[in-house]
Amino acid sequence: MATATFSLPLHHFSSARRQFPIPDLHSPLKICCSGSGDGSKSRESLFQFKKEINYVACGILAAWAVTAASPVIAAGQRLPPLSTEPNRCEKAFVGNTIGQANGVYDKPIDLRFCDYSNDKSNLKGKSLAAALMSDAKFDGADMTEVVMSKAYAVGASFKGVDFSNAVLDRVNFGKANLKGAVFKNTVLSGSTFDEAQLEDATFEDTIIGYIDLQKICRNTSISPDGRAELGCR
Repeated sequence: MATATFSLPLHHFSSARRQFPIPDLHSPLKICCSGSGDGSKSRESLFQFKKEINYVACGILAAWAVTAASPVIAAGQRLPPLSTEPNRCEKAFVGNTIGQANGVYDKPIDLRFCDYSNDKSNLKGKSLAAALMSDAKFDGADMTEVVMSKAYAVGASFKGVDFSNAVLDRVNFGKANLKGAVFKNTVLSGSTFDEAQLEDATFEDTIIGYIDLQKICRNTSISPDGRAELGCR
């Protein structure tokens, strides 16, 4: 007999409930897989086949469960502990280059609480895919042509930052300070600005999808000129 059991909170499986009914919604979901090979010789091959199927199914469900539980992708943005590397803030000057478009990296770039105010050279054109930027300061920095795919910038300060020709794809700017930021010819696909401060921000020739445009236009801090540049109605 071989048995494997995996326990996870139910919220990790919200997307699967429509296909797999769950009887008890107040208990952790348990995936139990077992295989048994006993039986008569005449049915030995059938039992062996069923046992292999059980093992395969168990392996698939186990892998899916571990992936769903990953703190990096879990709902609610469960962030890892702050990096203890003494030079972690300087990592932004190098950036990362693996899987830029999908936010895949060889090692996390933890820029939380770092101060890059008025940096005019070290951040230009860097790839900061999936970087952790919450509560960092970039005020007055030159971030032209930067790539920030899937970055987490909640609560960060980007006052007066030049994002011209940058790719800000799926960045979370929730509650960030973006007063006077320049988004000239900037890609803003999938990025969110919930409760962000966007007073006097410039959106000249910004590249943004229709749904994303509707979301950003709900931000009442955008000036009339900025709304006109975006095409908000």
